[in-house]
Amino acid sequence: MSGAAIAARGLEKRFGRAVALAGLDLDLPAGQGLAVLGPNGAGKTTLLRLVAGLARPSAGSLSIGEQRGHRREMRCLVGYVGHATLLYTALTARQNLVFAARLYGVADPGARADALLEEEGLTAVARRPVGGFSRGMAQRVAIARGLVHDPPVVLLDEPFTGLDRRAAGRLAARLIRLREAGRTLLLVTHDVSQAVPVCDEALVLARGRVAHRSQGPLEALSLERAYEAALETA
Repeated sequence: MSGAAIAARGLEKRFGRAVALAGLDLDLPAGQGLAVLGPNGAGKTTLLRLVAGLARPSAGSLSIGEQRGHRREMRCLVGYVGHATLLYTALTARQNLVFAARLYGVADPGARADALLEEEGLTAVARRPVGGFSRGMAQRVAIARGLVHDPPVVLLDEPFTGLDRRAAGRLAARLIRLREAGRTLLLVTHDVSQAVPVCDEALVLARGRVAHRSQGPLEALSLERAYEAALETA
């Protein structure tokens, strides 16, 4: 990709009279990580859904790489890890990944699934239905699914949910490696301590608008203060 991996101008999303996101401008180059923080209802997940192509903007423009406005083509460029795992609970961990890999046209779905399961430390349970997994194990499968097609843009909505310390450390290290390999990250989180190590830019949203914007290296204390100020306006 050339230029901005994610570019938005005047991006808005409204639900009737309610404004979920108002006039957002954004330029996020390839290989950069952007943390998006803010209170509940600030517009964080709405932004992620717009970038993922899961919702249409009410106004403004959005492009992913060279793709602009074509949601199907844009979806192929992004990997999405939502707050809910949305796995097929009757399928095994491996079947979930193979199914996703086939949807994205991955050349060898089985090999790709096996590699990701090994990286997540889930090889021993690969053939167990995910309906019996703990929240943390299911989250690790969901993370693997979001990366199954090696997307240039990775969107993560509270990806550390349910992970123990070891798994959280593994995820943080993986996100840093993805950035070093030129992937672009958009990370929604409530936890400043999760954002600082893996991102070099941050937005704090409040009521659908940008309340604070900072560029790296991120400083935890100032970002925490901006987040607390946004909470007070919620």
